[in-house]
Amino acid sequence: MALLSSRRTIDTVRKFASPLTGASTDYDPLLELVGDAQFVLLGESTHGTHEFYNSRAEITKRLITEKGFNVIALEADWPDALRVNRYVRGGDQDETANEALSEFKRFPTWMWRNADMVGFMGWLRAHNATTRNHPAWSKVGVYGLDLYSLHASIDAVIRYLQKMDPEAAKEARVRYSCFEHFGEDAHSYRLTASQHKSLSCEDVVVEQLVEMQKRATDLLNRDGRAAADELFFAEQNALVARNAEKYYRAMYRGRPNTWNLRDTHMVDTLDRLMEHFRSQGEVPKAVVWAHNSHLGDARATQMTNRGEINVGQLMRERHGDKTVLVGFTTATGTVTAASDWGDPAERKQVREPLQDSYEELFHDVAIPNFLLTIRLNRTLYRALAPELLERAIGVIYRPETERWSHYFSSNIAEQFDAVIHFDETQAVEPLERTSQWDEGEYPETYPTAL
Repeated sequence: MALLSSRRTIDTVRKFASPLTGASTDYDPLLELVGDAQFVLLGESTHGTHEFYNSRAEITKRLITEKGFNVIALEADWPDALRVNRYVRGGDQDETANEALSEFKRFPTWMWRNADMVGFMGWLRAHNATTRNHPAWSKVGVYGLDLYSLHASIDAVIRYLQKMDPEAAKEARVRYSCFEHFGEDAHSYRLTASQHKSLSCEDVVVEQLVEMQKRATDLLNRDGRAAADELFFAEQNALVARNAEKYYRAMYRGRPNTWNLRDTHMVDTLDRLMEHFRSQGEVPKAVVWAHNSHLGDARATQMTNRGEINVGQLMRERHGDKTVLVGFTTATGTVTAASDWGDPAERKQVREPLQDSYEELFHDVAIPNFLLTIRLNRTLYRALAPELLERAIGVIYRPETERWSHYFSSNIAEQFDAVIHFDETQAVEPLERTSQWDEGEYPETYPTAL
């Protein structure tokens, strides 16, 4: 970016930035932008930043209390999130939010088992308790959109059928026994099934899903909303099992195929949720929490060059202006992440942003924390439209290969309707703190050429 152009852009961003000071009115411009939208997608540029979780919680509280939002959809597995859902809706299985979050056992546990989530889940349970005397108010639910829970979803289907129809449960066990040869090892299954179709379990997961859908009326042998919900939850677990099997089998065919399968599954799950609630007489409105790479429109990034689509793109295509996409960025600070898949959580230093990146631009605005509402602001849109680098830190952070591991090209004005920037951020606190996390990293000076 040329120096003069950069200065003009900085001045424009500074002019339209709404500082975030901790006041109750901080997110008023975002709530105005949301208007009567039915979907608000709240991203994050890392999977381990306290400010992102805290800000999403505060925005979601306002969407619930002021706009009637009643669905919170997470980049999390369906059966794990259902336990949280039962807790926040007043269930008695768990006494505390910590207990309700204990189903999140798969790496990376800190994504949902963290201190910020405990506080927010407690708030949701308390809020839902106030709706008891207001029949017209819908309780808020928490749901998972992801598809990694092959075995957990299979177990959930069998438990449901055991309660509703023991004979059907026996049939399901026989079908799903196909996976017993592989144990809980998804790598072993995807390797075998991708190379030997005759050894895959593709047919059995499809058969079980079709069987449950055919017998839905018989399974729904009790009246009432609770029975309808439980049937829907069980059918969704059967669908997750089918799509998870397809996902693992496709992993050796290349990234766009598996990425697109996963993000399409997430959007299909959200649409199924909304249709289920509408069929029960509700007016559902959903908040989605996931990474920027899922929620920003892929068409505005280099993802599209790889043939990848994502949740943000699909939501805009399916629901148009009823969808608001919000991205989050940070310049420096600390982040909870691992050095490799399955490694312990660490508190890592976030490098200063690279030159010609949006993070550098927002840092140079010199407002510690701010909100930009881009949609309908043509001046701000034009200022942010030139393509720059954008940082993405997932559950793995490798600062030694920062440029190649964590940056991609994007047009942030097309990618999001609004952006929230926190210049210096803190690592989210895991509920199970490791020695690596407690010790953290000392700030380092990295070569700028990396």
